[in-house]
Amino acid sequence: MVEIPYIFKPRKDTGLCNSKIAIWLFLASEVMLFGGLFSSYIFLRVFSDYPWPERTLPVLPGLINTVILIISSVTVVFAWAALKLRKWSQFQFYMAITLICAAFFMGLKALEYKAKFNHQAARLSDFTVVEGHLGYAKIDKEGRVSKVYHYGDHAEKGHGADHGDDSQGDSHGSDYKEFKHNKIFFKTSEIEVDVTSASGKYVDELIEQAHAAGSKIYLEEEVGAKRSYKDESPLQVGAQGEELSKALIKRAKSVFVSARTANGKLRRDNLSEQWAEAKAEHPDLRGWQIQKEYGVDVDLEAIKDRLVPMKKSLVFKVEPATTFYFKPSWITEGESLSKLKDNTILQGELQDSPMVISIDGLDFQHLVMKAEERQQDPETIIEKSWVLKDENTRQLWEVHKMMVVKLEEKLLEEYGAYKKDDEHGRYQKGDPKRVPTEKDHYRIDWQQIVAYGKALKEGKDISAMTYDEMKELRPGPVAGFTGPNHKTMNEYFPELSIPRNEVRFDSTFTPKWNTYYALYFTITGLHGLHVIGGGIVLGYYMFFGRKMYESNPDWLANRVEVGGLFWHFVDLVWIFLFPILYLM
Repeated sequence: MVEIPYIFKPRKDTGLCNSKIAIWLFLASEVMLFGGLFSSYIFLRVFSDYPWPERTLPVLPGLINTVILIISSVTVVFAWAALKLRKWSQFQFYMAITLICAAFFMGLKALEYKAKFNHQAARLSDFTVVEGHLGYAKIDKEGRVSKVYHYGDHAEKGHGADHGDDSQGDSHGSDYKEFKHNKIFFKTSEIEVDVTSASGKYVDELIEQAHAAGSKIYLEEEVGAKRSYKDESPLQVGAQGEELSKALIKRAKSVFVSARTANGKLRRDNLSEQWAEAKAEHPDLRGWQIQKEYGVDVDLEAIKDRLVPMKKSLVFKVEPATTFYFKPSWITEGESLSKLKDNTILQGELQDSPMVISIDGLDFQHLVMKAEERQQDPETIIEKSWVLKDENTRQLWEVHKMMVVKLEEKLLEEYGAYKKDDEHGRYQKGDPKRVPTEKDHYRIDWQQIVAYGKALKEGKDISAMTYDEMKELRPGPVAGFTGPNHKTMNEYFPELSIPRNEVRFDSTFTPKWNTYYALYFTITGLHGLHVIGGGIVLGYYMFFGRKMYESNPDWLANRVEVGGLFWHFVDLVWIFLFPILYLM
């Protein structure tokens, strides 16, 4: 057997063994990968066509993760040093700390991701952005939408209704599902299913909701169709009164496809005959010349008696008429006709379909940007915003405007103003050296909402409060470890019922929401995969490296050193990530 040289002994010319050369080449490719992602982030931020989110992510979990990775980089070096000193137990101890740090890091990232996937946002028709958490609701047999509880307010059941009383009481243990109050409600007595594109997911949803409401979705008349002109009589696709099912749709699709195939064959054969006759009549002409001069096409008149009518859709009755509810992304709604993504058509009446949300963020930055593009006064446009028609949000905005003025005074007092000469050559105060940012002016974050809510609830004279006094009412970093805490602070977050026609776009804080979160999840997700991959390799050396250690301790030490270099790179990437994502 041929022995591979320089597995753990370094080459004399380079001073490096094989694995160390390989890891440096690999890390060079990693630098190019993350360098491209960082560059993309910077360019997209600089040239973004919407207000880029600033200081949006909770700093504390990011800071803790930074410290955790730095500690793990130190302990992986200690583990390598222990192997060099032939201390197996110490190696296991330090390597265990490294792996525990990796597990803590990924645990905090999981908490942070979970908070993002549960945090709702809506861009309204005037570009105002509302953030918060959706309330929960249910629907009864009469199609009345009842509010169950707010996010984190699980003890409050059946405390009101959007349309009528909550006659069902506690929904837990009942036949009705609770859902987030961001649905399109449509009352229908007739459904038309396109058998060629019908999705089992949507069919199941229709059946389940109809069953919960005590309704039936059925064929009012028997449906028959031929597979081809050779069939003497139509086949029974669906019997009168047969209920909607995936089996019925599959059967109807099979008959439709057979009929379409048979009709296609008839057209093809007829077209071949037309071409044969045309070529016989004009043997000196080429095909394109024949087509250009005489326009050869299918003779529908000759085959019309053999063409089979194709049943592309099935019409079902819903009895009694039922209010169905769908995710906004599932349906294109209309006043009397709505269409699901699989082309299922619902005939009926669109019901009130508001988005009910507990607000923990109010952002006018995008609205201001659009107003400035149209050369309009931002303050005037904000005052006309739909969201300020609500008394609670109007109150928050008025308090916020007072606090911005107080912040301007505080910055002027602390940093002063630039000096300039007057017409007599004397110095006088000029523009302030520091002023509130666009974010300070036009965005109210969840901590400010809590502070304003506390001040209003306690009946404080807000006009007499200083900026610092108001700031002291904000919750600490632990209270909102991964974001706004609706479980303990929901009383300060006003509830808003946003009409569907005011919602331009809505999403959770996922890549769908904006470019910032698309990059955030891409880069941090890729980094997380590196942490998992590095942890698996280092864990393998700790749990299964004993045989390698007993064979040649330097061999294992070399492998751990290579793994440690990769781990240091993972740490270095996070040190770049933390400030640009969390602090800037």
